[in-house]
Amino acid sequence: MKLVFATATALALTAGLAACGKPAPEQAASPPEAATAMEASITPAPAAPADDMGKMAMPADAKMAKGQGTVTAVDATANTITLDHGPIPEAGWPAMTMGFKASPALVAQVKAGDKVAFDLKLEGGAGEITAIQKQ
Repeated sequence: MKLVFATATALALTAGLAACGKPAPEQAASPPEAATAMEASITPAPAAPADDMGKMAMPADAKMAKGQGTVTAVDATANTITLDHGPIPEAGWPAMTMGFKASPALVAQVKAGDKVAFDLKLEGGAGEITAIQKQ
């Protein structure tokens, strides 16, 4: 079983190196040694600098939406804002009351009873408030 896995790994790594334009290591080595040689020749991409993190793209299934509503509750411990909001067509949601995650800075800006306009990042069937303005 180990030999089959090592051989499959060696073949996959060889194909990956070929696709990147790197020459494959010598094939005379046994499969486990070939896999080790190939793994040693692969260099990972450098990590993005911390200041570039805000420029990263959202996941493919994430999208943005806007809404309006009334704050019904604020939980600074859980970093949530509960809104009684109108329909949000981008999410396919009717008017309802629901809680949303938000950054501590946004949670601190509002209190129950505030009328607000807000921006959401929709991902995986949930929404996170990315901006909120009192009306």
